Formats: sequence, C-alpha cells, structure tokens
Amino acid sequence: MKSPQEPSHNPDESLSDELDFEQALASVEQSFQALKKRYIQVQQDQQTQLQVQRRRDELKQQLRRSPTPELQAELKQIQNRLDELEINLESRLFSWKSLKEPFWQIVRFGGLGVVIGWFLALAVIKSPPPEPQPSAPSPENTRP
Repeated sequence: MKSPQEPSHNPDESLSDELDFEQALASVEQSFQALKKRYIQVQQDQQTQLQVQRRRDELKQQLRRSPTPELQAELKQIQNRLDELEINLESRLFSWKSLKEPFWQIVRFGGLGVVIGWFLALAVIKSPPPEPQPSAPSPENTRP
C-alpha cells in the first residue's frame, strides 16, 4: 500500500505533465524571442529618432538663414518620419494582447463586486429595522 507522501507513478500522467511542461516552455521561449525582437526594434527606432531629430534641428537652423523650398520640403518629410517613429514606438508598447488579461480581470472582479453589493443591499433592505433600545432615565428627569 502506498503512503500519501509518495508521488503517483502513473506513466500516462507523467507523460501528460511532461508534454504540458514542454508546451509551456516553448511558449515562454517564443514570448522571450518576441520580447527580444521588440527590444531591438525599440532601440533601433529610438536611435533613428535621435538622428532624425538632429537633422531636423540642423534644417531649422539652415531654414532660418536661407529659406528655400527644398529645405522646407525636406523639413516636412523629416517631421513626417518623426511622427511615424513616435507612433511606431507608442503603438508597440501597448497592444490588445498585453491589455487583454488585465481587462478581463477588471471585468470579472468588478462584476463580482457589483453582485456582492446587490446581495448586501438586498439583505439590508429585507432585514427588519432594529428594535429601539430602552434608554436609562437621565439624572435630570429623575429629580423629585
């Protein structure tokens, strides 16, 4: 007879546990690779953003000295590129995937809080009002 402290050695359970672990490990590896790619992309975009900002500042100085349509067009292109980089950096930081779990946690526990609140409100409404406590006569009222 097995003692309760001994683990079960069912081969089917062991194989299933091992497969579950391998799948979880593969998932973690994929997430890590995606994170590394995103980190490298963010670094590259930030570096590009700094370079483009420097070039924009140079063009603004040149434009102050001698405004030409070519400089204005290049400045406009650089500003568009900066806007694209900013959107790219911001949009990849927050995605629906990263917000999906916290969103459903809020919905789940917020809804649970509302339901508990309704039950408490109903319990208070249905309970009979408290009986008034007889008060002891005050010393002022007991004078002869």
